Amino acid sequence: MYVGALTLDILLGDVRSLKQKRSAVRPLIAEVQRRYPGVAVAETGHLDLHRRAEIGIAVVSASARNCTEVLDACERMVAFRPEIELLSARHRLYTDED
Repeated sequence: MYVGALTLDILLGDVRSLKQKRSAVRPLIAEVQRRYPGVAVAETGHLDLHRRAEIGIAVVSASARNCTEVLDACERMVAFRPEIELLSARHRLYTDED
């Protein structure tokens, strides 16, 4: 069993309040969940900053390759959104022996 984790640090476009941030981040999380129903997605950091967000994505799979492919696809989907600038992406892969 493999667990893949992806942490995305993103910069939001023209956002001036936490309310506007929520209206930008919620659809992003919903889109990832809709496209990849086997993953867990949540806003995990920078909760008090209005232009930054950290998104955590996790997937469980029987193969390391599948974990990596799913997380790479999620990263590409977020990176290609025009209203978001992807500042960093951190991949981690855990096995049942860790």
